[in-house]
Parts: sequence; structure tokens; C-alpha cells
Amino acid sequence: MCWAGGALAQEAAPPYPETPRGTVVERVFGEELADPFRWLEGDVRADPDVARWAAQQNAISADYLAQLPGRAAMASRIGALLRYERFSLPRKAGRRYFYLRNSGLQNQFALYVRETLSGPARTLLDPNTWSADGTIALDAWVPSRSGRWLAFSQQVAGSDWRTIRVVDVGTGTVLTDRLDWANETQIGWVSDEGFLYTRFPQPAAGAAFQAPVYNKAVWFHRVGTPQSADELVYAAPDQPGRSHRVAVASDGRWGVITSEESTGARRAVRLIDLKARRPGVWPIITLIDQITDDWKFVDGIGNRLWFITNRQAPHYKLVRLDMGRTPRWRDVVAERDVTLDGGRVVGDRLVLSYLRDGSSFAMLTSLSGRPGRAITIKGIGAASGFGGTPGDPETFYQYSSFNQPPAIYRLDLRSGAVSPFAVPQLAFTPEDFVVEQRSFPSKDGTRIPLYIMRSRALADAKAPAPALLYGYGGFDVSLTPGYSAVRMAWVQAGGVFALASIRGGGEFGPAWHDAGRLANKQNSFDDFIAAGEFLIAEGIAAKAGLAAQGSSNGGLLVGAVVNQRPDLFAAANPDVGVMDMLRFDRFTQGRFWTNDYGDPAREADWRVLRAYSPYHNIREGAAYPAILVTTADTDDRVVPAHSFKYVAALQRARIGDKPHLLRMERGAGHGSGRGVDKIIAIGADVLAFLARWTGLKLAP
Repeated sequence: MCWAGGALAQEAAPPYPETPRGTVVERVFGEELADPFRWLEGDVRADPDVARWAAQQNAISADYLAQLPGRAAMASRIGALLRYERFSLPRKAGRRYFYLRNSGLQNQFALYVRETLSGPARTLLDPNTWSADGTIALDAWVPSRSGRWLAFSQQVAGSDWRTIRVVDVGTGTVLTDRLDWANETQIGWVSDEGFLYTRFPQPAAGAAFQAPVYNKAVWFHRVGTPQSADELVYAAPDQPGRSHRVAVASDGRWGVITSEESTGARRAVRLIDLKARRPGVWPIITLIDQITDDWKFVDGIGNRLWFITNRQAPHYKLVRLDMGRTPRWRDVVAERDVTLDGGRVVGDRLVLSYLRDGSSFAMLTSLSGRPGRAITIKGIGAASGFGGTPGDPETFYQYSSFNQPPAIYRLDLRSGAVSPFAVPQLAFTPEDFVVEQRSFPSKDGTRIPLYIMRSRALADAKAPAPALLYGYGGFDVSLTPGYSAVRMAWVQAGGVFALASIRGGGEFGPAWHDAGRLANKQNSFDDFIAAGEFLIAEGIAAKAGLAAQGSSNGGLLVGAVVNQRPDLFAAANPDVGVMDMLRFDRFTQGRFWTNDYGDPAREADWRVLRAYSPYHNIREGAAYPAILVTTADTDDRVVPAHSFKYVAALQRARIGDKPHLLRMERGAGHGSGRGVDKIIAIGADVLAFLARWTGLKLAP
């Protein structure tokens, strides 16, 4: 393609803006390491040079993307696929039921309440009225046990920072309570008096979106009072790097604090004796101080508390803590050959969620662990939810798959009867699309599962087609089958979508995670590369028609595999990726990632990171695929500097004539809270770009 007069022609990339090269060179563990684009680490919202450079990059990419054939049609298709009534799982508090609803193309979901399950609904909170551009989102929302109050957090422009507010459910009045600097917090109500939450100290001026964060603490907020009156419940000033979360048992007897030093599955556990508390005094009982195993709080009834743990159980088991003069632990449900992923106490039962081959299913047991019925799902999909509290006779869950948006059902625990709560009315027929799971050998012979979705007509014809391969492979995160209007638009247009369950994720327990982290990280890349080779060898993906996509840790994955096998991919979309593996720990919460990546300050870890860091391993002289790098100006989890530096290095290198572009979203963050209009716009841009370079013909 050539670029002439602003018109999209056939082979070459558009002219890139000039990117000044700095002179930073550091000697690290005996190696002279240049970092010529260090200056792009400046905050794009405050640094005029970085802002000017990003604006120039955006102007070039916007012009290019706008002229792609089928881009407008793809935006229309995504919009049509989102134009249906959507609901969240309901939550019950007192006699009231709360749930989210989107009528179709509203930018944000609104929160509704019903006085009874079948009663009329009224709008309690509508974030679509909070900002003109739809960039203020409703994040977490937790009703008090009686349903009188509801605490909710607001997210601005996709930032990880949250502001917690309180609404009077009966009147719909939002109180003046305003709690700032919450980040990755749970909310645990202590009767109707107030709630426990966690927050960081207020950052220094100008440092809120880039500086590392420390000294998170647990606080109690009393409804109707200012944040300055909040009571400090627990802090660990001698361990400033620890992060804390807090939950409260459904009956309000105990609070549970879990603490971690990274994103790994290892936590310390403490209890708050809420019965013994008095003004300004919060009795803390340390159960587990060493961060060596994972502990997930399930719920509590009186002095019995249930946890899920991997202590001496790699696939996790359910245990019960009996609090008395001497706390005693008892095994309730033993470890199985599938991973125990979650649990709730609902009514007089335990609802346990398991992962099998990357999909989820649920099992009912008695509170003592006696097996009951399994909740079976036909087809390849995921059942999730199962919320509720002790004494409730019901629970709600949702089922979704790649070709099925979430449908929500009510399960009567006494009779076992299942009834629909909210089943979407769709503009397509799910049976017209085939979802299958296959497996393939990776480089070392390990079998890797692979989900594949395509139209039934394409599957029956056994014809290769342009394919979009997605992966993540990190932080013990499990990617289960789920619906995406953007992915469905790709498949409706005649493409193949594939999701590889590569090592580093949590689909098959801790061993699967360990096999793709730290010094084993290369396994994740080998698995993804092998997935692409399998799709082509099996005649599923067209030769020269394979696109790679991943977000966050998946963006790192895409950057690394493109460097290692640029010949395998026709196009790539690394989204909000971690691209400078030698400096990721210098920003916001990056230090928490060392459990997965390693510590750049340690030579052994640094050498592993140096070997695959996308920014540092671009191969001069190789023919690279077309690459569209996507990020956002308010991403304070993986700061946009990662993408900026990577794009600057791509554009500087001699790696062929295909375009290597940056698309920076304004008023957005790491992905959550993004309005529907932005979802449609970025989805259309990315799919049109990938279609152009994989050969997928889009309708004009």
C-alpha cells in the first residue's frame, strides 16, 4: 500500500510523526542499555511534549482507520449486536432486589430496585446522567443487609481510583458522604451503621496516576459523616507494600481482612471481632500471618467461617474455621481433580463453583460438605454467580458462551426448580454459530486447550478463513467462555475467533499458573505461537490470515510473540500492554506484578525479563505484521507510557512497510467503565484494521 495525498492506498504505512530520541543509557548488570524514549514516560495529561506527540500519533491513526473499507459497517454491526436489553445478576437485601439494566445502547448500566421479586422496578442510580460524555461509571454497589442503604463507587474516565458514595434506597437520595482514594476495595456493611472499606493515603499533587502506591489500610465509615471522621481499623505501617481487602460475614458477626504482597494466590488472614468492638477499638485476631497460601473467604454463620484454600491442596479445598477458645480448622470438602474456584453459603447449602477444562460448573453440598446435586450446563459455556446469603431459599446464576449473551436464572434451593429471570432477546440465532474445544501440543509437548467459534456454514465447509487468536496467560486468571459483541461481529463477517488457554492462567490450577510465570514465562509465548500454527495447519485459519490480540498481560503476550515470530501473524493488536518489562514496577501498582514477572532489581529475574521485553527485543530487518497498539490516557494500571515507548521503537525500526500505529483513547482507562459508544468505536477500528491485513472482506 502506498500513502499519497491522505488517501489509503495499497501497501505502505502512513508517514509517522517525528519522535525525538533521548540519550538515556544505563549500565545494568553489566549491560549497556539504551532507553531513547524514556521521555515518553511523562504523564500524557500533564506533560505538554508527551501530549503533543500522542495527539500527532492519534491524528495519523484516526485518518488511516477512518478510510479502512468496511469500518463504518463494522461499527453498525457491533451496535446492532449490543442493541438488546441486558441485566446483571440480582442481589437481595432485606426484602429488596437490586440489579443493573441497560436498555440496549445506553453508555452505562443503570441500577434498579424492586421491593419484591415480581414487583415493579424503579431506577435507583443512573450513571448516564452523571456526565455529558458517559465517562463516569457506576462500579461496585453493595446494599446494607436490611436494604436501607446502598454504598456504591464511581469510576471517572476508567481510572482505578474510586469514590464511594451512599444512597438512601427508600427515597433515592444520594447522601453527602464522599470517600476518596479507594482502589481495589470491597465494601463490608456493619449493620446499617456503616461499612468497612480500604483505601490508600491521598497521593501527592500530580502523582495520582503514575506514582507507586503504598500504605493501604482498612477503615470504617459511619453513614452520614465526612471521610475525616472515619475510624482506622487496621494498618501495617511496617509492611507498607501489603494490600488489604475486607469482607463481613452475612450475619455481621465477623469481619475478615486478607492481605497480600503481590497479585499471586497467597494471603494472610485476620479477623475483626465485630461483637467485641467499641468506639475507636476494633479487636483484631491474627489467624495466618505468613503469606504462603491462598485463602478466599466464603461466608460465616455465628462462630463458623468457611474458606477456600490451596494449603496442601493445589486444586483447592473448602475448610471451616470454628472460633472458640482455640480456633480449630476442619476440612469440609476435599480437593478434587478440578479446581475449586469459588463458593457461597446460600440457604442451608454451600454452592461451590469449579473449573473444568477452562469452563465452569457448580455443585450443591450441605454445610457439612455432604454432596448434593450438580448444576449441569449443556454445551460449552460458563455458569457463574450463585449469590445469596444463609437462610435464603434462592440463588441466581447466569450462563453465557461465545455465541450466547448472559442469560440469568433463579434456582429454588428447596425444590431444585430453575426459572428464567432475564433471558436476552437476540438479533441473531446462537445455533448458527459453532463453538468447539480442541487441544494441540505446545513446543514442549504439553497439551493446550483451544476454543474456536465460527459460523456453522464455515465449519461445515471446512474452509480456512481469517482468524483472530486471543490469549492472556498470567496472574492465575482463567478465561472462560463468554459473549462479546465485538468478537461476534468478527465471526458474523466471516472470520474465526479462537481463545487459547495458555499456561500462566488459572484454568487448570496452580501448576498451570506456575508453568507460565517467572522463569517459565516463555511457555506462555510458546503456547500461543503453537496455537497459531495449529489453526493454520488444521485449515481453520487462512495462511497469511492470522491476527493476534490480547489485553494487559495479554498485550505483553502479543508484543512478545510478534517479536519472536513476526512471520506467523498478518496483524496484531496489543491492547493496554505491559511493554517495558524492565521498568514496570516503577509505576502505580506495578510492584504487585513481581510475583508473576519477577523483580527487575534482581539479576536473575532481570535477565529473564530482558530476553522477552517487547520494547527491548524488536528485531531489526525482520518483516513485521501490521500492528495497531491501543491504550488510554487515564490508564493508571498499565500506564500508557508502555504503549508509547513500544510504538516509538516500532516506528523507528527497519521492520517493513506495514503500518505500526497508536490509538490512544481519551477519557478512558484500562478497560472497565468504558461507555458503549467507546466500545463500538474502538471495536470497529480494531476489527477493520485486522480485517484489512488478514484478508477478511467486510461489507461496505
